[in-house]
Amino acid sequence: MNPEPTLIAAPDEHRRSRSDRRRMLLAVIAGGLVLGVGTAVTLAVWNDSEFATGTFSSGQFDLQGSIDGTAFDSSTTAPGKTLTFALDADELSPGATVYAPFAVQLSTESDYAASVTLAEELGGAIGQNLTYSLYEVASFGATCSAATPPSGTPLIADRAASATGTVAAFDLSAAATPTNLCFVVTAGAVPQGATGTVTWEFAGTSGDPLP
Repeated sequence: MNPEPTLIAAPDEHRRSRSDRRRMLLAVIAGGLVLGVGTAVTLAVWNDSEFATGTFSSGQFDLQGSIDGTAFDSSTTAPGKTLTFALDADELSPGATVYAPFAVQLSTESDYAASVTLAEELGGAIGQNLTYSLYEVASFGATCSAATPPSGTPLIADRAASATGTVAAFDLSAAATPTNLCFVVTAGAVPQGATGTVTWEFAGTSGDPLP
């Protein structure tokens, strides 16, 4: 008996079959790649914040002066307070000396210590022939006259009233604690009938915070 004939696939059909299987495999692989990438980027994300707030304000700093040792207030523009000299300063002669008390303090609201400088400005001609010294005294007006002149080392000694610039005077290290002062003004070769004014400016520069 003759055997059954064996069917042999045509070459074209065989190639089409392999090509179809290859496309299916690539499709599965591609799908797996897409799925893998999608899984990698799908991550949970958390956010958190922390805040801090600082509150700020500036301190105060104020110089005050007094011509009687009791009532203190600020005179921030010239001519300021009028000094009262023990002898009439409008009758000066060569070599005459006159005295006037003054006091400076930090206001009760001040938060900082102060370094105080002094400068002067002339009005009129007589100041060209005047010199002054400035003393710190124990109590207001107690040693600030011809009868009881100030003693010790002056804060400022024999400075010409016509001098320019500033000079260091004293420090203030406590609020509402006055530094009592005495101006000692001496006339040089003043001409007759000369008049004028000297305006002193006490300028404070803030320093360390007050305790």
